[in-house]
Amino acid sequence: MAKHFFVRAADVPTYHPANHSGTTNRRLIGPETVGAKNVEVLLGVIEKGEGATTHAHPGMEQVCYLLEGSATVELEGERREMRPGDACYFPADKMHKFTATSEQPAKVLVIYSPPYGESPDKVRR
Repeated sequence: MAKHFFVRAADVPTYHPANHSGTTNRRLIGPETVGAKNVEVLLGVIEKGEGATTHAHPGMEQVCYLLEGSATVELEGERREMRPGDACYFPADKMHKFTATSEQPAKVLVIYSPPYGESPDKVRR
């Protein structure tokens, strides 16, 4: 197997995503790490009371899987509290918001299809 298909989170640089506060991401799977063309996987760490402001991704689906901590998710008038092991799905073009609520930082695995790459044309506020 090719070495470039495997990613260790500690080896991936961090960045602070647009329209988020108190959030540090690592792009684990994407075009620049493994050459993925149709999917992107991020590891996000979000401080209490921080997260994504209300936004949508035109033509792009998103999944969040909570690994640690807790968070509140708002989508289409629904508000849910997430705990470790919970997942949520954001359909393309639907406004959503994600806020960490636990004392310790929330850790979340985020999957985009197609890849987001922080492209300004792939987000609507």
